[in-house]
Amino acid sequence: MMEELTNKVNAAIDDLRPYLMSDGGDMELVEITNDNIVKVKLIGACKSCSMSPMTLKAGLEEALKSVAPEINGVEAIEY
Repeated sequence: MMEELTNKVNAAIDDLRPYLMSDGGDMELVEITNDNIVKVKLIGACKSCSMSPMTLKAGLEEALKSVAPEINGVEAIEY
């Protein structure tokens, strides 16, 4: 079950990746918590972009909820 969910999350990130990379950024999946929160690491320009919160909520979270309704949210974590 978790592997299937991980695959869905990675597919959604892959769908966003061309848009992120065109602006010099990227993101990668860090973990999916037990309460179905997806944690991603923002890379490159995405780390400092003022639109990152919108990308996470309107982009990744909405895409995930359509393919994996059990996802409860998306968070960016800092390294």
